[in-house]
Amino acid sequence: MSASAPHVTEPHPVPPLVEELIPCPDPWDVARRLAHLPRLLFLDSADRHPERGRYSYVMADPVEWHGGGGQRFGVGTVFDNLSRSFDNFRRAPHPDLPPFQGGLGFVLGYELNRQTEERVPAPRNDEFGLDPVGGLSAAGLYDWVVSFDHKQQRAWLVVHGRPELDRSPKRRIAIEKLNEIRAALRRGRQPLKHVPTRSPLQATLVPQHPLPGFPGVTSNFSRAGYLAAVRRAIEYVHAGDCFQVNLSQRLLAPLAEHPLELYGRLRATNPAPFACYFDAGDFQVVSASPERFLKLTDGGVVTQPIKGTRPRGTTPEADAANIRELTTNLKDRAENVMIVDLLRNDLGRVCEYGSVVVPKVCAVETYRYVHHLVSEVRGRLRDHLGPFDLLRAAFPGGSVTGAPKVRAMEIIAELEPTARGPYCGSVGFVGFDGAMDTNILIRTFTAGRGYVQFPVGGGIVADSDPEREYEETLHKAAGLLKSLKLATDEYG
Repeated sequence: MSASAPHVTEPHPVPPLVEELIPCPDPWDVARRLAHLPRLLFLDSADRHPERGRYSYVMADPVEWHGGGGQRFGVGTVFDNLSRSFDNFRRAPHPDLPPFQGGLGFVLGYELNRQTEERVPAPRNDEFGLDPVGGLSAAGLYDWVVSFDHKQQRAWLVVHGRPELDRSPKRRIAIEKLNEIRAALRRGRQPLKHVPTRSPLQATLVPQHPLPGFPGVTSNFSRAGYLAAVRRAIEYVHAGDCFQVNLSQRLLAPLAEHPLELYGRLRATNPAPFACYFDAGDFQVVSASPERFLKLTDGGVVTQPIKGTRPRGTTPEADAANIRELTTNLKDRAENVMIVDLLRNDLGRVCEYGSVVVPKVCAVETYRYVHHLVSEVRGRLRDHLGPFDLLRAAFPGGSVTGAPKVRAMEIIAELEPTARGPYCGSVGFVGFDGAMDTNILIRTFTAGRGYVQFPVGGGIVADSDPEREYEETLHKAAGLLKSLKLATDEYG
């Protein structure tokens, strides 16, 4: 939290009701038991890294909603709207609980880049029906949350009651909500309802191309079209427009089940420290993100880009060999350092002069199934700024655009046939105290109208091979398609 950021103190502060859940329940089981409630948001550290995967959160039924579900954002940018909503209800955190104790939970779609950089053109085709202000973004003000600390193996139900009300009705509503959530947790899992009936997407207005090796899956690129786009991106790199462009193809597949069931399989096959499920009404975000975007605590800013990934080996010797290959790969290291420089510049726009430092460059972090090459950039937010100023300065994350960022986003808008939506955007929270944590939405499905859309891509640089880049997207697709049970022997 930026302690002196401009804000309006909550008009009638009342301490939240806090109840520890004993024994500590499983976060996935809690999410399933509460799935009947609207606008479920599950921030899920499914791969429990000791630092980046320590906490998980389940919340639903927000008292205020922006975007999605036919409720569009108000006047100004999405960042303006969220800042106004958040600034009305600031309060100090409980010192003994996980960092998020209620506040704003949100998804920010990639196309918000047009609100942060005016030069970026609109996508060539809008298959989502984007809100002209919000893109495919949504946010809720959540007055209760189930918070998990995996290190302590403890969980708490924290209930504020509607933050805008006077003390007496607020306390009454908090007690009612506490009893409601208790009862839902005791009842057990309810059947998931409202499986959507398939209906034509706007995506069908864009030519669909069968994806080789994946029956029933289509792409917004033909193979030849993607190869041509990669070659054009390489031409831009050689011409000096940019050093790297992150290019993707958007895949489309039918979904005949509730998106939360898909998420359950995804978290089992691709556990990740920044995984999430978000029911935004018109659409659902299903993600196995491994990457933190921005974290803000007491004015301290942290971003942790990932560039470079290798699988775990089946033996200790193979595992060590994969780590050596990762740490000595010049392309991975060069891309990682390039993104670090980009993020230093982004943070420098809003952080105190001289505070931006890089304590970690190209360090190996090991998870259950993969090794990542992770760097870290830190800074101190200027006293008069808050979390949404930070988001505005750095969105979207540089690791999913290329560098320089603005020119890379212009090239992406030129070469990719359709809007990205949530992909390469962010899901996260801003607590009532101003603390923030967000992810980068990669390895992500967007569900709606009986389909899922999931772009896959990679960073294009001067020596990229178009055929190899295309094959890499198919291998990335196979990992996600295992969750849909659509992977083939060739790629999965």
